[in-house]
Amino acid sequence: MTAGHVTGEEMVARAAGLVPMLREQQDDAERRGHYGPDVHEEFLRAGFYRMVQPRRYGGMELDLTTFLRTMVQIATGDPGTGWCLTLGSSHAWIVGSHLGEEAQAELFGEDGDFRAPHPAAPTGQAVPVDGGYRVTGRWPYASGSPYSTHALLGATVPQPNGGAPQLIIVVLPRSDYEVLDDWGAGRVMGLNSSGSNTIVATDVFVPQRLAITHTIFDPPMPTPGYLLHGNPMYLGRAPAPYHATLVLPVIGAARAALDEYASIVKVKPTNFTPFVPRYQFHEDQRVFGHATAQTDAAEMILYGFGDAYTATLRRAAETGRPVDPAQDPRWWAMLQQAGGLAASAVESLVHRTTSSGTGRGSRLQRYFHDVTMYRQHISSQQQDFAVRNGAFLLGAVDTWSLR
Repeated sequence: MTAGHVTGEEMVARAAGLVPMLREQQDDAERRGHYGPDVHEEFLRAGFYRMVQPRRYGGMELDLTTFLRTMVQIATGDPGTGWCLTLGSSHAWIVGSHLGEEAQAELFGEDGDFRAPHPAAPTGQAVPVDGGYRVTGRWPYASGSPYSTHALLGATVPQPNGGAPQLIIVVLPRSDYEVLDDWGAGRVMGLNSSGSNTIVATDVFVPQRLAITHTIFDPPMPTPGYLLHGNPMYLGRAPAPYHATLVLPVIGAARAALDEYASIVKVKPTNFTPFVPRYQFHEDQRVFGHATAQTDAAEMILYGFGDAYTATLRRAAETGRPVDPAQDPRWWAMLQQAGGLAASAVESLVHRTTSSGTGRGSRLQRYFHDVTMYRQHISSQQQDFAVRNGAFLLGAVDTWSLR
């Protein structure tokens, strides 16, 4: 398999074909904290890292929905591996959108080999110097970092007048940061194979060309990437796509949990009358049917968002009119619903399974822990977002902001 010109259906099929292997390596990946070198080589051959990278720089430049569908298949093999791969490969789209031609040519390089995490919190500091910044910081939860070639890192720039610091994103090559061995092996409740290690950089010079100084949440139009590539995807509006990359591993976990639950009830009998195989018992049928519906609905929401996002950016490119700022919170909240549905599917299957099916090291326990990590993520807090979104949509506040 190569990363050449292939269709979206072929990419989804490549991912689906790896599901058995990914399930077999779940234990090793969790102990290690990320998927192994053999899996990495398979991902390289399949072209998964290049899916949303510009074609001009060695990428496939496939659409967002195709990317989401492919990564759901990977997450069905192992949700943590899906999280790691997704967040290591998706940010090529940010570079392709928001940096200029010189920077993109430098970062993607002659062979187009590019993988970069983007931890959400701007926990670094960037001090302006001649030609750029000196950057120092420590960035936890850098999902996708073990196989990274670069990293996108948020930093604050102090203002000389004592005003609110400016937020920027800098791109560092792998030689300029350290990846700490602080993930996996049960250090966290779930997603132990997601490669969400901490990145550390100390007094690194970052040239101005490798810094994004505008917000990627509400970028100016047109972006440098759209002017360079002519693809509306590279208008690079980030809020909802960023949350979509967190939801898709949860949907993968739900698909995997359905498979595991079915394998259990096909061979185990009921504990009380009527004494029949559990797959013939109405309560197990009810739980499985409801969880299937929840998972199907979550997946339809995810792909429906991908299609709507693509159409909206295409329309913005054609008309020159920016995206309605009310669209971002509505998309995000819709995706939160998808994540909640998929997580609920896993939870209901686990609650129905007897303890013998959810012991330490079991796949259902792993999936339950993985979706709990999503539930705890700051960007998945539905009630908090509902208040913020409602205030904005009702006109009680003028702007929608995460801060």
